[in-house]
Amino acid sequence: MKAQQLKETIDFLKSKGITSPEIGIVLGTGLGKLVNEISIEKEISYSEIPNFPEATVEFHSGKLIYGELSGKKVVVMSGRFHLYEGYNAWEVTYGIRTMHGLGIKNLLISNAAGAINLDYKKGDLMLIEDHINLQGSSPLAFNGANNFGNIFADMLEPYSKEINIKLNLIAQEQKIQLHKGVYTSVLGPQLETRAEYRMLQILETDAVGMSTVPEVIVAKQLNLPCAAISVLTDECDPENLQPVDIAEIIAIAGEAEPNMITLFKEVIKVL
Repeated sequence: MKAQQLKETIDFLKSKGITSPEIGIVLGTGLGKLVNEISIEKEISYSEIPNFPEATVEFHSGKLIYGELSGKKVVVMSGRFHLYEGYNAWEVTYGIRTMHGLGIKNLLISNAAGAINLDYKKGDLMLIEDHINLQGSSPLAFNGANNFGNIFADMLEPYSKEINIKLNLIAQEQKIQLHKGVYTSVLGPQLETRAEYRMLQILETDAVGMSTVPEVIVAKQLNLPCAAISVLTDECDPENLQPVDIAEIIAIAGEAEPNMITLFKEVIKVL
């Protein structure tokens, strides 16, 4: 059933002319401006795509975009899905399986996250080197998941060392500060308590968010090399916690976004 659904989705997108993407990109909360850099050939609302979930978060646009960026064909999810929206893990990662079925060879992911490492500040970027899954589920834990690849996916290196090395070099060349660290994914949508932030510090988490990990696990099952960058939009100091302002988070994501766009555009050239 799931394989048939996926085939219908991929066949539909191919019939619309999305035929040879090399790189897939997932744009996180408040990080949609990369789309302006793309020479767009096709733009399809999620609501038009058979079997595709629909984005429900207001600051996610909900479109699949196909075109050229840095001389390569890219397919971009402008708007992602989260478990906190009520989707299941299959739906949250449906876009990754779709882009893989369309032929992508590499995956780039962005997200907005809170800085747990107190040396990292609002507006900084962090390259994810490893993760902790605290969402209480796995996108590979369903009947028939082994039809899509090994369900015992090896998580020794969930993020491509090769792509990460390239991103670090580009950051140095472009004089962009790029931290490295561990991203912990929680269910949300509520923010964390002081006690939870202290727990995350004990776990040596550098940044916390509500996405990315399910997508990376599926990429690993599909043997799809991926890299992910967090835009740090708030500082999560349990001893000095301030009320969260979602508008400010979106604004900070917007301010940091040009650096993320530069990193993605430059790394696409060398992938």
